[in-house]
Amino acid sequence: MSNSKNIAKNTAFLYVRMLLTMVVSLYTSRIVLNTLGAEDYGIYNIVGGITIMFAFLNQSMSGATSRFLIFELGRGDLGKLRRTFSNALTVHFLIAGIVFVLAETIGIWFLENKLIINPERMNTARWVYQLSILSTMISITQVPYNAIIIAYERMNIYVYIEILNNLLRLGVVYMLVIGSFDKLFLYAVLVLCVSFTIAMIYRLYCARRFPETKFRLGWDKNVVKPMLSFSGWDLYGNLSRTAKTEGVNILLNLFHGVIVNAAYGIANQVQNTVFNFSSNFLMAVRPQIVKYYAANDIEKMQRLVVTSAKFSFLLLFIISLPLIIENDFVLHIWLKEVPEYTIVFCQLTLLSNLIIAMFNTVVIAIHATGKVKRVSITIGSIYLLVLPISYLLLKNGFSPIIPFIVNAFLTLLGCSSYLWLLRLNVPQFSIMRFFLEAVIVCLSIAFVSSILPVYLHFSMDNGWIRFILVTFCSIILVAMTTYYFAFSKTSRNEYMKIVKKKIKSFFL
Repeated sequence: MSNSKNIAKNTAFLYVRMLLTMVVSLYTSRIVLNTLGAEDYGIYNIVGGITIMFAFLNQSMSGATSRFLIFELGRGDLGKLRRTFSNALTVHFLIAGIVFVLAETIGIWFLENKLIINPERMNTARWVYQLSILSTMISITQVPYNAIIIAYERMNIYVYIEILNNLLRLGVVYMLVIGSFDKLFLYAVLVLCVSFTIAMIYRLYCARRFPETKFRLGWDKNVVKPMLSFSGWDLYGNLSRTAKTEGVNILLNLFHGVIVNAAYGIANQVQNTVFNFSSNFLMAVRPQIVKYYAANDIEKMQRLVVTSAKFSFLLLFIISLPLIIENDFVLHIWLKEVPEYTIVFCQLTLLSNLIIAMFNTVVIAIHATGKVKRVSITIGSIYLLVLPISYLLLKNGFSPIIPFIVNAFLTLLGCSSYLWLLRLNVPQFSIMRFFLEAVIVCLSIAFVSSILPVYLHFSMDNGWIRFILVTFCSIILVAMTTYYFAFSKTSRNEYMKIVKKKIKSFFL
């Protein structure tokens, strides 16, 4: 199978997975918010965020694990691949232990002394925190197994396991509604059980399908040293991103309380759900970009980086445009009771997502080279600026919206820097080509396709008719402008031949 067909097939599998996740996520979030209430939902979000913040070590190592497994598979060195997996899993067990120690010391102190939580709910918050630690440790040790599935491009397994995951999540909602225990505690217990079950299924699948995942405890310096070097330099960048995300959550809690944390949690959920439209595509192209670099085929790597950057943005934009315009209507239909600031939080988060989506393939190419020192220091420092700037503005009485505005501007600055950093690692990479074929094309499509939907929004009354018209026009206009702006004339002719052939075969 050709690489393009393989990417298309894997993208299709990942999109099926994403659609299942999105539908269930939207339904369960509404039920969970209504059942827990805004205060308990906010507590779950802020308490769970502490353990996620301590998992910054895992984020750095997960990038290294994925890169080196794909790289060795691209070189065809299965012996090295086996040693890489075992050593990576050993490192992840160590990281889980470090996170446990940090969470049970610094994290406990922060929970007890710094967070603003109703004293009547403090005991439950402590239990939720302990359960979140266990869930985080499971996720950390799961990374090498997910990485090996991606390296082999077996994306179909994600669909099958996601079906079960969604069924279990629906079961969680049902138990939460009928349960007579403390709702917040019960929810945390059930989420942990689902995470453990899904992780075990992935591990059993890998054990049966991939012999190299047979774990052998060991520490091969020749394998671990380059991985730790990669993750060590990547650590600062990932720590900065985690600090930015969870730090803003904490700042909002300190200055505005848990109700705003609930709005922040909903915005993050919308962000993660919608971003899957482009991240699933990136998951499909990541192995090919790394393998092209491993084979020293830089021209094919650049071509794939530019093309996938363009379509990563457009896949996200076709969903984001109606959501940004009609966010008020969508949230009130979805949640009924919408916490204050949720609407504008979601809109600004979706805009930041679009910026990130356009440059994510450039990040993949940088990681493929294994040279992440410059990118980590540069981008990490830019992202960290969100916290001191937001703190000073919030302290001086600014709205809780301000961290999102600051984040959008600094995200644009950071993502633009990726091009320069990739050029330093790969001199053959053309920044001008990326700018002309990806950035200009995407901005042109975004501008042209937004005019009519925005006009309809402001010229019609709020309701289902306006929402349907805005959504329909958004999808049609993005599709049409993509066809004419994103595809070359040759590509359009080829696609039209394929469509005509399919239609002809259907009727004959």
